[in-house]
Amino acid sequence: MNLQQLRYIHEVARRGLNVSDAADALFTSQPGVSKQIRLLESELGVEIFVRHGKRLVGVTEPGTAVLAIAERMLRDVDNLQQVGEEFANESAGRLSIATTHTQARYALPTVIRDFMRRYPQVKLELHQGNPQQVCDMVLDGTADIAIATEAIAEREDLVMLPCHQWNRCVVASPRHPILKEQPLTLEAIARYPLITYDDAFTGRGLINKAFLGRGLKPNVVLTAIDSDVIKTYVAMDLGIGILARMAYDPAVDRDLGMIDAAHLFESSTTRIGLRRRAWLRGYVYAFIEGFAPHLTRRMVENALSGGGEDYQL
Repeated sequence: MNLQQLRYIHEVARRGLNVSDAADALFTSQPGVSKQIRLLESELGVEIFVRHGKRLVGVTEPGTAVLAIAERMLRDVDNLQQVGEEFANESAGRLSIATTHTQARYALPTVIRDFMRRYPQVKLELHQGNPQQVCDMVLDGTADIAIATEAIAEREDLVMLPCHQWNRCVVASPRHPILKEQPLTLEAIARYPLITYDDAFTGRGLINKAFLGRGLKPNVVLTAIDSDVIKTYVAMDLGIGILARMAYDPAVDRDLGMIDAAHLFESSTTRIGLRRRAWLRGYVYAFIEGFAPHLTRRMVENALSGGGEDYQL
């Protein structure tokens, strides 16, 4: 048994049992991967994968246990490498962040700018996706940190740390009557075509919950994953929009009017997600504290070690 074999079975499982894709990702050949998996199964005395002819079609019960152990071992190897890099060069390396469009576009730019000035030798990578995808990127090692809202809180396989609370606003073309509603109500919003976020993004569940609680069914005519896309179609007067408040900038969005809607919806919480018991480079702690000053290195280390994941803002 060797680490290469563990990497092979882990990557095959991660690639949906597609051996060819796993081989490509590992820069090796499909026959080589298949052979090493067979050798590992022979040594362990169990089959890890269910086969139909030459195709892998499932994971056996013992295979599930083997894959879980292999994943833990590979993470520990990664942690060992991180320890070596930390003490060899404390201010150089790589930091990969997985986040949603709204966070990348509106919440992170200043934090990233300040971080790059402080750590010019750290290569930053920014990956975007929905909350589920950004969590998966951390779990499979693509990213070091996940930053997202709502669905990320439900991931028990990651350590979740709350960063900021935020709420929503309604945007519309400047002469739209919704902007004159005082006070703004859900009933008033429900009278107009609505453009807002896709169900997987940016607190959409809390928007749905608010309308449902009042027995209302909003006329959602368009959904998007991107705040800028929503604003584009609102500016064309195709409907009114519900946005994260952080996504409206009066200096930039001069073709839109805005009315605050925080009194209508529950607040959402932006969270950072980290792999449990991960070893983080010193500059990763610095980035986290730059984004959420209350998350000190000591607090994050305590959470990673299992000493208190459920922090509240």
